[in-house]
Amino acid sequence: MSELNLPVLDLSLLDQGPDAAARFRDELRAATHDVGFFYLTGTGVSPALEERLLQAAKDFFALPEAEKLSIENVTSPHFRGYTRVGGELTQGRVDWREQIDIGPEREPVTDPDGPGYNRLVGPNLWPAAQPELQEVVAEWHDHLTGIARKLLRAWALALGAEEQYFDRHFGDPQTLIKIVRYPGKNDPTPQQGVGAHKDSGVLTLLWVEPGKGGLQVERDGEWVDAPPVPGAFVVNIGELLEYATQGYLTATNHRVISPRFPDERISVPFFFNPALDARLPIIELPAELAADARGVSQDPSNPIHATYGENALKSRLRAHPDVAERWHPDLVAARTAS
Repeated sequence: MSELNLPVLDLSLLDQGPDAAARFRDELRAATHDVGFFYLTGTGVSPALEERLLQAAKDFFALPEAEKLSIENVTSPHFRGYTRVGGELTQGRVDWREQIDIGPEREPVTDPDGPGYNRLVGPNLWPAAQPELQEVVAEWHDHLTGIARKLLRAWALALGAEEQYFDRHFGDPQTLIKIVRYPGKNDPTPQQGVGAHKDSGVLTLLWVEPGKGGLQVERDGEWVDAPPVPGAFVVNIGELLEYATQGYLTATNHRVISPRFPDERISVPFFFNPALDARLPIIELPAELAADARGVSQDPSNPIHATYGENALKSRLRAHPDVAERWHPDLVAARTAS
């Protein structure tokens, strides 16, 4: 382990010959078995694209309040658009951040007999005052989708499966990009930027504004800092990959502590997940790996579902109760009854 508290992996090793690729896969397997988090360098994402994304994020959050609220997520039954500061919950507590949520651009699914997670399918909401935001997000999405696919193929081989294992079971990927601003707080004690949680899907690639700390990862019952590394993403796995490996790989609790005023922090997590109706089958691990599988975490307040859409819907409903109550009272009632 480095002094950064998390391992540092270089994705470009996969393109440097069989020995280097094998070393990367070994490091990848170890990092996500032991920690569930790591830094990823060598992704090929240019500093220029990072700068364009950061500027687009700052420009969006600098828009007049009325412009941002014109795409507020309470107007979207698909949980898309802008969430004002204090408009999202983690573990029932208010997160001190504002954000815009962007998913796959789709027509809504209108089948009344379909599964509840179909409600997550639909169009995005874009600010009319900032047309360039959609362009840079599309470019970012394409780059990070390529990185995610490359990582998943390396994971498959590292776990003893065939290289295309995840490609075959993903279907049409369900992605989510959050562009997040954490405003500074004056409170004398650390405040919840986003509360402790595990991601509900497979893979998260997090980009953080250079020089901005606040991310913490739980290791051995203690919270350790994960400051940004120039040119690197912070990568973590979600509950679905823990499920597929029966706990050999581990989804890890993490949180963000708000910056102190007048500082602020921009971050952009990219969630790469299977189609909503996809069920990742349990991977048949080699015996030596299976012996170290710890089983899936059991938390009655946070059940892990085999179908990705069920996991995603669970997270959306509890994070945005105002959207849920306005558009999906039947789903809220069903969960209350159970």
